[in-house]
Amino acid sequence: MNLLTPGLGLLIWTLLAFLIVLFLLQKYAWPAIIKGLNEREQSITDALATAERVKAEMAQMKNENEALLAKAREERTQLLKEARETRDKIVNEAKDLAKAEANKIILEAQAAINQQKMAALTDVKNQVGNLVIEVSEKVLRRELANRTEQEAYINKLAAEVKMN
Repeated sequence: MNLLTPGLGLLIWTLLAFLIVLFLLQKYAWPAIIKGLNEREQSITDALATAERVKAEMAQMKNENEALLAKAREERTQLLKEARETRDKIVNEAKDLAKAEANKIILEAQAAINQQKMAALTDVKNQVGNLVIEVSEKVLRRELANRTEQEAYINKLAAEVKMN
């Protein structure tokens, strides 16, 4: 049973060795270990704070990007609207200009037609006047004794005029 009950000397030397090791560890090792643990804890805390800050910045950047995208969409819509309005304005101006030009051409054509019509009427009146003069001259030059012969001659001249 000697193995189960240690001797008093062994207990003292073991206790003395334990106390020396405990003193050396407390003096040199534990401050370094505690310092390392504190540094590790601080670096973990800093990393978590940095991660939270980065997360907040990312959320802010995401919100800013969404706002920029919304603004870009709005600007695109506005530009398209302005482009349509400009296109419609140009088309309407071109239509108005074309209508004005067409009206001008129509008025000029009507004026030309009226002018030609007046010239044709004047020409017809001149020809009719000349024909009346010729018929009157022929009637006066011919001496007719009888009224029926005069009427027949006038009808004959009228028929000749209709043929021409």
